[in-house]
Amino acid sequence: MRHEAMEGNTIKTILIIDDEAQIRELLSIYLKNYGFATYEAGNGVDALAVFSNVQIDLVIADIMMPMMDGYELLKKIRHISEVPFLFLSAKSDDMDKIIGLQLGADDYVGKPFNPIEVVSRVQALFRRMDVFSKGEKQNHEIIQIGDVMLDLVSCKLYKNGQQKEVTSYEFKILSLLMKHAGRVFTKASIYEHVWGQEYIGDENLIMVYISKLREKIEDNPRKPVYLITIRGLGYRFEKK
Repeated sequence: MRHEAMEGNTIKTILIIDDEAQIRELLSIYLKNYGFATYEAGNGVDALAVFSNVQIDLVIADIMMPMMDGYELLKKIRHISEVPFLFLSAKSDDMDKIIGLQLGADDYVGKPFNPIEVVSRVQALFRRMDVFSKGEKQNHEIIQIGDVMLDLVSCKLYKNGQQKEVTSYEFKILSLLMKHAGRVFTKASIYEHVWGQEYIGDENLIMVYISKLREKIEDNPRKPVYLITIRGLGYRFEKK
Protein backbone atom coordinates (compact mmCIF):
# COMPACT_ATOMS: atom_id res chain seq x y z
CA MET A 1 0.00 0.00 0.00
CA ARG A 2 1.28 3.44 -0.90
CA HIS A 3 0.93 6.07 1.81
CA GLU A 4 0.65 9.79 1.11
CA ALA A 5 3.19 12.32 2.39
CA MET A 6 1.83 15.51 0.92
CA GLU A 7 0.93 18.97 2.14
CA GLY A 8 -1.56 20.46 -0.28
CA ASN A 9 -0.16 19.43 -3.68
CA THR A 10 3.46 19.44 -2.59
CA ILE A 11 5.36 16.17 -2.27
CA LYS A 12 8.13 16.30 0.33
CA THR A 13 11.62 15.65 -1.04
CA ILE A 14 14.29 13.79 0.90
CA LEU A 15 18.02 13.59 0.15
CA ILE A 16 19.57 10.28 1.26
CA ILE A 17 23.36 10.30 1.61
CA ASP A 18 25.30 7.11 2.34
CA ASP A 19 28.32 5.48 0.71
CA GLU A 20 26.49 2.12 0.76
CA ALA A 21 24.18 1.92 -2.25
CA GLN A 22 22.06 -0.83 -0.66
CA ILE A 23 21.20 1.43 2.29
CA ARG A 24 20.25 4.29 -0.02
CA GLU A 25 18.08 2.00 -2.13
CA LEU A 26 16.38 0.44 0.91
CA LEU A 27 15.50 3.80 2.43
CA SER A 28 14.39 5.16 -0.93
CA ILE A 29 12.00 2.24 -1.44
CA TYR A 30 10.39 2.69 1.96
CA LEU A 31 10.19 6.49 1.76
CA LYS A 32 8.69 6.40 -1.73
CA ASN A 33 6.14 3.88 -0.48
CA TYR A 34 5.05 6.53 2.03
CA GLY A 35 4.68 9.16 -0.66
CA PHE A 36 8.01 10.96 -0.43
CA ALA A 37 10.24 11.83 -3.37
CA THR A 38 13.89 10.88 -2.89
CA TYR A 39 17.31 11.87 -4.20
CA GLU A 40 20.52 9.97 -3.48
CA ALA A 41 24.22 10.73 -3.08
CA GLY A 42 27.16 8.56 -2.10
CA ASN A 43 29.22 11.24 -0.36
CA GLY A 44 29.01 14.76 1.04
CA VAL A 45 30.47 16.46 -2.04
CA ASP A 46 27.87 14.97 -4.39
CA ALA A 47 25.18 15.68 -1.80
CA LEU A 48 26.00 19.39 -1.76
CA ALA A 49 25.70 19.50 -5.53
CA VAL A 50 22.24 17.93 -5.35
CA PHE A 51 21.22 20.21 -2.48
CA SER A 52 22.26 23.28 -4.47
CA ASN A 53 20.23 22.34 -7.54
CA VAL A 54 17.09 20.68 -6.13
CA GLN A 55 14.52 21.76 -3.54
CA ILE A 56 15.21 19.42 -0.61
CA ASP A 57 12.85 19.31 2.38
CA LEU A 58 14.81 16.90 4.61
CA VAL A 59 18.28 15.32 4.68
CA ILE A 60 19.23 11.84 5.89
CA ALA A 61 23.01 11.40 6.05
CA ASP A 62 25.59 8.91 7.25
CA ILE A 63 28.49 10.27 9.32
CA MET A 64 31.43 8.24 7.99
CA MET A 65 31.68 8.90 4.25
CA PRO A 66 34.51 9.43 1.75
CA MET A 67 35.51 12.90 0.47
CA MET A 68 33.36 14.74 3.02
CA ASP A 69 31.92 13.25 6.21
CA GLY A 70 28.46 13.91 7.60
CA TYR A 71 29.65 16.44 10.16
CA GLU A 72 31.30 18.64 7.54
CA LEU A 73 28.28 18.29 5.27
CA LEU A 74 25.95 19.40 8.07
CA LYS A 75 28.11 22.45 8.82
CA LYS A 76 28.03 23.52 5.18
CA ILE A 77 24.28 23.00 4.87
CA ARG A 78 23.61 24.92 8.08
CA HIS A 79 25.33 27.96 6.55
CA ILE A 80 22.58 28.15 3.95
CA SER A 81 19.56 26.26 5.28
CA GLU A 82 17.68 25.10 8.39
CA VAL A 83 16.30 22.04 6.57
CA PRO A 84 15.58 19.12 8.97
CA PHE A 85 18.67 16.89 9.19
CA LEU A 86 18.71 13.30 10.44
CA PHE A 87 21.96 11.44 11.05
CA LEU A 88 22.08 7.74 10.24
CA SER A 89 25.26 6.08 11.42
CA ALA A 90 26.94 3.02 12.88
CA LYS A 91 28.84 5.32 15.25
CA SER A 92 27.17 4.54 18.57
CA ASP A 93 29.26 6.61 20.99
CA ASP A 94 27.17 9.20 22.85
CA MET A 95 29.78 11.82 22.06
CA ASP A 96 29.24 11.32 18.32
CA LYS A 97 25.54 11.95 18.82
CA ILE A 98 26.24 15.04 20.93
CA ILE A 99 28.61 16.45 18.29
CA GLY A 100 25.96 16.02 15.62
CA LEU A 101 23.29 17.74 17.71
CA GLN A 102 25.62 20.59 18.59
CA LEU A 103 26.30 21.14 14.89
CA GLY A 104 22.58 21.45 14.24
CA ALA A 105 21.25 17.95 13.51
CA ASP A 106 17.60 17.36 14.43
CA ASP A 107 17.62 13.62 15.05
CA TYR A 108 19.84 10.54 15.05
CA VAL A 109 19.19 6.88 14.19
CA GLY A 110 21.85 4.22 14.70
CA LYS A 111 22.76 1.35 12.40
CA PRO A 112 21.57 -1.32 12.06
CA PHE A 113 18.14 0.25 11.77
CA ASN A 114 14.55 -0.65 11.02
CA PRO A 115 13.55 1.34 7.92
CA ILE A 116 10.06 1.82 9.36
CA GLU A 117 11.64 3.60 12.33
CA VAL A 118 13.47 5.94 9.96
CA VAL A 119 10.21 6.68 8.14
CA SER A 120 8.53 7.38 11.50
CA ARG A 121 11.31 9.80 12.50
CA VAL A 122 11.01 11.56 9.14
CA GLN A 123 7.24 11.89 9.52
CA ALA A 124 7.67 13.25 13.07
CA LEU A 125 10.15 15.88 11.87
CA PHE A 126 7.76 17.03 9.16
CA ARG A 127 4.85 17.20 11.60
CA ARG A 128 6.84 19.46 13.90
CA MET A 129 7.94 21.65 11.03
CA ASP A 130 4.31 22.03 9.95
CA VAL A 131 3.32 23.08 13.47
CA PHE A 132 6.07 25.70 13.57
CA SER A 133 5.28 27.07 10.11
CA LYS A 134 1.58 27.45 10.88
CA GLY A 135 2.13 28.81 14.36
CA GLU A 136 0.78 27.25 17.53
CA LYS A 137 -2.18 29.66 17.48
CA GLN A 138 -3.92 31.59 14.74
CA ASN A 139 -3.63 34.87 16.62
CA HIS A 140 -0.29 36.59 17.17
CA GLU A 141 1.14 35.35 20.45
CA ILE A 142 4.35 36.44 22.12
CA ILE A 143 5.89 35.26 25.37
CA GLN A 144 8.34 37.67 26.96
CA ILE A 145 10.22 37.03 30.20
CA GLY A 146 12.91 39.54 31.07
CA ASP A 147 14.84 40.30 27.89
CA VAL A 148 13.95 36.95 26.29
CA MET A 149 11.07 37.03 23.79
CA LEU A 150 9.55 34.08 21.94
CA ASP A 151 7.21 34.62 18.99
CA LEU A 152 5.00 31.53 18.79
CA VAL A 153 3.65 32.33 15.33
CA SER A 154 6.83 33.17 13.45
CA CYS A 155 8.78 30.74 15.66
CA LYS A 156 11.52 33.26 16.37
CA LEU A 157 13.61 33.86 19.48
CA TYR A 158 14.87 37.30 20.49
CA LYS A 159 17.36 38.25 23.18
CA ASN A 160 17.58 41.98 23.94
CA GLY A 161 15.73 42.59 20.68
CA GLN A 162 18.28 40.63 18.65
CA GLN A 163 17.04 37.56 16.81
CA LYS A 164 18.75 34.27 17.68
CA GLU A 165 18.64 31.34 15.28
CA VAL A 166 17.02 28.23 16.77
CA THR A 167 16.32 24.75 15.46
CA SER A 168 12.83 23.25 15.64
CA TYR A 169 13.70 21.22 18.75
CA GLU A 170 15.29 24.19 20.50
CA PHE A 171 12.17 26.24 19.84
CA LYS A 172 9.88 23.47 21.07
CA ILE A 173 11.83 23.01 24.31
CA LEU A 174 11.99 26.74 25.00
CA SER A 175 8.31 27.18 24.17
CA LEU A 176 7.38 24.43 26.64
CA LEU A 177 9.47 25.89 29.45
CA MET A 178 8.53 29.53 28.88
CA LYS A 179 4.81 28.79 28.62
CA HIS A 180 5.05 27.15 32.04
CA ALA A 181 7.65 29.43 33.62
CA GLY A 182 8.31 28.47 37.21
CA ARG A 183 7.35 24.84 36.70
CA VAL A 184 10.01 22.13 36.89
CA PHE A 185 10.16 19.67 33.98
CA THR A 186 12.08 16.41 34.26
CA LYS A 187 14.26 15.28 31.36
CA ALA A 188 11.71 12.52 30.68
CA SER A 189 8.84 15.01 30.59
CA ILE A 190 10.70 17.34 28.21
CA TYR A 191 11.56 14.45 25.90
CA GLU A 192 8.00 13.13 25.80
CA HIS A 193 6.53 16.61 25.18
CA VAL A 194 9.01 17.58 22.46
CA TRP A 195 9.80 14.30 20.68
CA GLY A 196 6.35 12.79 21.19
CA GLN A 197 7.87 9.44 22.13
CA GLU A 198 8.36 7.46 25.30
CA TYR A 199 11.51 8.53 27.14
CA ILE A 200 14.39 6.13 26.47
CA GLY A 201 16.79 7.39 29.13
CA ASP A 202 19.06 9.44 26.85
CA GLU A 203 19.84 12.22 29.34
CA ASN A 204 22.68 13.63 27.23
CA LEU A 205 20.23 14.56 24.48
CA ILE A 206 18.29 16.99 26.71
CA MET A 207 21.49 18.33 28.28
CA VAL A 208 22.88 19.22 24.85
CA TYR A 209 19.80 21.22 23.91
CA ILE A 210 19.66 23.02 27.25
CA SER A 211 23.33 23.95 26.85
CA LYS A 212 22.72 25.28 23.33
CA LEU A 213 19.74 27.35 24.50
CA ARG A 214 21.73 28.82 27.38
CA GLU A 215 24.36 30.03 24.92
CA LYS A 216 21.62 31.96 23.12
CA ILE A 217 19.61 33.46 25.99
CA GLU A 218 21.97 33.74 28.94
CA ASP A 219 24.45 36.58 29.45
CA ASN A 220 26.69 34.03 31.15
CA PRO A 221 25.76 30.44 30.21
CA ARG A 222 27.83 29.15 33.14
CA LYS A 223 25.68 31.13 35.56
CA PRO A 224 22.18 30.93 34.05
CA VAL A 225 19.40 33.16 35.34
CA TYR A 226 16.68 31.88 33.00
CA LEU A 227 17.22 28.17 32.31
CA ILE A 228 17.78 26.84 35.81
CA THR A 229 18.90 23.31 36.66
CA ILE A 230 17.04 21.77 39.59
CA ARG A 231 19.41 19.06 40.77
CA GLY A 232 17.89 15.61 40.82
CA LEU A 233 14.70 16.84 39.15
CA GLY A 234 15.16 18.67 35.86
CA TYR A 235 14.89 22.20 34.49
CA ARG A 236 12.82 25.31 35.06
CA PHE A 237 12.48 28.61 33.19
CA GLU A 238 12.70 31.28 35.88
CA LYS A 239 9.88 33.77 36.23
CA LYS A 240 10.90 37.44 36.20
